[in-house]
Amino acid sequence: MQLGRALVTQFLALQSKRLVVYLSGALGAGKTTLTRGMLRALDYQGAVKSPTYTLVEPYVLPSVRVYHFDLYRLGDPEELEFMGVRDYFDVPAEGESPALCIVEWPERGGRLLPEADIHLNLALSGTGRRAELKVGKGLGPEWQRWVHRQAE
Repeated sequence: MQLGRALVTQFLALQSKRLVVYLSGALGAGKTTLTRGMLRALDYQGAVKSPTYTLVEPYVLPSVRVYHFDLYRLGDPEELEFMGVRDYFDVPAEGESPALCIVEWPERGGRLLPEADIHLNLALSGTGRRAELKVGKGLGPEWQRWVHRQAE
């Protein structure tokens, strides 16, 4: 959850309009727990569950809109087209709240998902978890420095 909080803090500090975060890893690796940490950093106090059956859970908060996707049960990537998935990933217009799009099991979305800004691959490691972070091409050097600091 600490990594989730740190990621949201960086997102807000840089005043980004949109951030797409992919969360990969086996069942139980901590994808939903990490998402819960991000939402807690945004002062969301409600329940955070994985939207396995609904595919997306929106959270409209005072400072940001969060869209939490779980594509584990997605039968075919084309199902995303029917639900209007591209609208969730639009960059907000001037004056609109920024958007944080968190996608669990992104590999199941195929070509219908935008490229990730941050891709975290989570794995169990002993009694804890290990996270491998990758920054997408569209993010600036501030994000590269942030990822480097997280690895220290």
